[in-house]
Amino acid sequence: STDFEVHRNWLAITHNLPLSQWYYEATSEWTLDYPPFFAWFEYALSHIAKYFDPQMLVVENLNYASPATVFFQRLSVICTDTLFIYAVHECCRCINGKRAAKDILEKPTFILAVLLLWNFGLLIVDHIHFQYNGFLFGLMLLSVARLCQKRYLEGALLFAVLLHFKHIYMYVAPAYGVYLLRSYCFTANNADGSLKWRSFSFLHVTLLGLIVCLVSALSLGPFLVLGQLPQVIARLFPFKRGLCHAYWAPNFWALYNAMDKALTILGLKCNFLDGNKIPKASMTGGLVQEFQHTVLPSVTPLATLICTFIAILPSVFCLWFKPQGPRGFLQCLVLCALSSFMFGWHVHEKAILLAILPLSLLSIQRAKDAGIYLILATTGHFSLFPLLFTPPELPIKILLMLLFTVYSFSSLKSLFRREKPLLNWLETIYLIQLVPLEIFCEIIFPLTPWKQHFPFVPLLLTSVYCALGVTYAWLKLYISVLTERVSVRQKAE
Repeated sequence: STDFEVHRNWLAITHNLPLSQWYYEATSEWTLDYPPFFAWFEYALSHIAKYFDPQMLVVENLNYASPATVFFQRLSVICTDTLFIYAVHECCRCINGKRAAKDILEKPTFILAVLLLWNFGLLIVDHIHFQYNGFLFGLMLLSVARLCQKRYLEGALLFAVLLHFKHIYMYVAPAYGVYLLRSYCFTANNADGSLKWRSFSFLHVTLLGLIVCLVSALSLGPFLVLGQLPQVIARLFPFKRGLCHAYWAPNFWALYNAMDKALTILGLKCNFLDGNKIPKASMTGGLVQEFQHTVLPSVTPLATLICTFIAILPSVFCLWFKPQGPRGFLQCLVLCALSSFMFGWHVHEKAILLAILPLSLLSIQRAKDAGIYLILATTGHFSLFPLLFTPPELPIKILLMLLFTVYSFSSLKSLFRREKPLLNWLETIYLIQLVPLEIFCEIIFPLTPWKQHFPFVPLLLTSVYCALGVTYAWLKLYISVLTERVSVRQKAE
């Protein structure tokens, strides 16, 4: 896995080089592009790594992967996952256990624990592919649990620390900011649930501001003193990597790219376009770089920012005007994560887990949310299949996906057995079609001559088909949240 070399290189950089060179070192193409807290995390790990194999800490040892190196990296992920396990335990404590269950296996808290701890996407990304997402999601879920427990300052501190470990969590920062302002800084509401402006607490705002400032100073302060803050920012936000990742994340831009490609082919056949002026495989080369669309307008980082802002705005408004407590916060968090995934710049396919994991907490509370979870989790997890592309990994990922999917469907169906089916017939057909898609992409297509000329086709089909499911789940969740808020308002009147 490429990520083994990424993190080995970061271990070497932080262990051997002075702080002033961490964000300038470029011996490897996998330069340090995570916030400073993660760099310090790698620095701490490097002092343990040297006892396993000191050679992994040599910056020039590119692609060094001795058995001891791989063993240490795997072990470090397993050990840091203890934070994730604790966070899941805390989340389960926040769940209202009013729903009766004859068997412990049918209890909502048990189902939630399995959905989180045995999450297929997190398992393959961390323990087969290789990353530290479990540790980071542990911080996020623990911060969610603390907010649900009304331990607001702890929750704010944990999330502030998380942002300086990995900046992708900025996707959900609006949900945290609005919820803390609404629930912590305003200490009372009117009878109709609207804000009581006189209850605004300047002390609480000051405390939150101090937490943000102190954590940011601890993380970025040394680089500010060294005059390197612009370099750190440039590494964290590399806009020249292009709109899409190496293979398209299943979001709106995957559909946009596919439409552009289809219009290009149609334009060539109808002689509307000059084939000599069109770059070969411009958006389907599987490369990480900037490309121009052929027919549709090319997308800029500013355009994706505007689209993302517009997409998250309704969910933030709902949280502000009709907060609905922790449930409303979780809904807003998931919608912010999904909206950012749908319209963000250079979105990684793994970012879908940022919506799937917190949606797990909603899925055990209401049948409608359970149905949306099943669609998003099944589609989102399937979209991660190309991360494991070697033949020996094929049966492993299929078996793990089947086990998790079967459990998800059976447990949630059992939990809501007295209510209407979780999925309608159209949603069921869509999910079933993932089976023939997988057979074609993994078994049939490699045997055809198309493999030589169009190697990106399986990735394209997977991304575009999964993008339809993710988009549908996003829209359905949004409609559900807006409908719920309208219903609450009508009852109040």
